[in-house]
Amino acid sequence: MFRVFFELIRIIAIFLILGSIMDVLMKFVYTSLGINVDNTNGAGIVGMSILILIFVLYRNRLQFSGFYKGKKRLKFPKTVSIFLISCSVLMLIFAPLLH
Repeated sequence: MFRVFFELIRIIAIFLILGSIMDVLMKFVYTSLGINVDNTNGAGIVGMSILILIFVLYRNRLQFSGFYKGKKRLKFPKTVSIFLISCSVLMLIFAPLLH
């Protein structure tokens, strides 16, 4: 019971910390290119793509080092991982175009 609770806290911490770091990195990349996506529809797209990337990272790597040791811990199939990462990268590329 406590393992599940601790794993949920760990998941929230992972998403908050990695999400914040990736958000700062993306803002730095966009700012260095002279693009401002703050307060536009592109900011939401960037946020969704970051969440997708962290979700794929968690499902394929991070879930195996946590507190929960259930039997339903599976990696994504390679095609699903590639599809989700590709969609996320495309969203990051096209985010500045949405104003």
